[in-house]
Amino acid sequence: MVTFNKEKQNITLKLVEETTNPFIIKNNGQVTLISEENTLYMYVGCDKNNKSNDACNCVRKLQSYISNFVNTNKYNVNIDLDSFLELYSDKVDRASLVIFDSILFNDHKKITRKKSNSKDNEVLYNIITEKHKDLEALFNESIIKIEFVNFARDLQDLPPNEGTAPKIAELIETKSKELDNVSCKVLDKKDIEKLGLNLLLAVNAGSDTDPRVVILEYCGDKNKEKIGLIGKGITFDSGGYNLKSSQSISGMKFDMSGAAIVSSTVLALAKSKSKTNVVSVAVLTDNRIGGHATLTESIVKSYNGLTVQIDNTDAEGRLVLADGISYAVRDLKVDKVFDIATLTGAMRFSLGKWHTGVFTKFDRLWQLIDKAAFAQSELVWRLPMIWEHLEIMKTTPIADLTNTGQPGAGAGSSTAAAFLDLFAEGKPYLHLDIACTAEEGGRGKGVMLKTLFELLKNDY
Repeated sequence: MVTFNKEKQNITLKLVEETTNPFIIKNNGQVTLISEENTLYMYVGCDKNNKSNDACNCVRKLQSYISNFVNTNKYNVNIDLDSFLELYSDKVDRASLVIFDSILFNDHKKITRKKSNSKDNEVLYNIITEKHKDLEALFNESIIKIEFVNFARDLQDLPPNEGTAPKIAELIETKSKELDNVSCKVLDKKDIEKLGLNLLLAVNAGSDTDPRVVILEYCGDKNKEKIGLIGKGITFDSGGYNLKSSQSISGMKFDMSGAAIVSSTVLALAKSKSKTNVVSVAVLTDNRIGGHATLTESIVKSYNGLTVQIDNTDAEGRLVLADGISYAVRDLKVDKVFDIATLTGAMRFSLGKWHTGVFTKFDRLWQLIDKAAFAQSELVWRLPMIWEHLEIMKTTPIADLTNTGQPGAGAGSSTAAAFLDLFAEGKPYLHLDIACTAEEGGRGKGVMLKTLFELLKNDY
């Protein structure tokens, strides 16, 4: 449990940058207990001359130090916020968010299916301050935001035999019922067939589990533009007939991360009563092999009427997203389209596990997402999306598009983004590729939810 200026505990955690105390271990992030003082000292040796320059990464390093502390701490403690913010006096809000978010994120009890699930006593954290009592509103906002980051993480962490499309849809719908200002609509297979979301149905064809589409809508200001958030929800990706290798199939339960994140973002905005207008579309199915599975080189008509040659059944995420985007544009009448997806393994070679890739032709959208990500200490990097990337996706003589492009052309992440941009039908479009940032160490991270929350609560 985490509180703000409530009942004080016996032990206090303080930040120290300079000290002559020989007993305090002077390694960055190291915590030393001085029992005579009932104080834990966290040493942070950021270079004073560079701490105002984000290249020093002091705030993100603090995030790592706080996370490590919470994950190993067994004491009920006060967090002396004033001692922390003295070092970060030029970035008080950002440093405070890192402290609040890191404690709430790492204090969350992650799902487990272990037989010997020992129930440790709950550790209490009380954030104390004399100088920054005005930050309580920011703390309360952080509580709401991280509640839904953790909800998304729990959905991500479900084993694939449990986290099926119907089950995830049910869990999202149940969570939405906790709020009276958000609407939830779930489309089952019959609804999907009636609509003609044929690309989604093509991905689902080999499965014995029906697909779902979950639509959450929240309007805190009807005068604002309606923003559509589309999330890839492949609950398990075998690759279909273009079957993945044993190494590549590991972690494919996380292929539904985008759907979890967009749904949780809308719920967080609704609970915080943000002045925004937003709708999420979570497109849910698994991608299996079987007698009815879609064959490589099949041609399927998308929801917006374009035909797609499926040259690789393992490039399925863009198929379900294409129909989801078209549905948001045509039926939900969104003004702008953002999607988030574990889309392309090529991200590993361009940005690794650190940055989420951002693709958009609209400079203003990039500027807004970059600003929001910085405020929330999440890492993003813009990658190119040019008209030539779309031309590569048209290199089939018998369909409007191919889902893979021209063999050997490269730029797989950019060509995938260009493919999806076409289905936005001219609406301002932004794509977030979280293929390498969605999970770490076999656990979901709810990545980019904080950034989307920051962006939409302020600018839309």
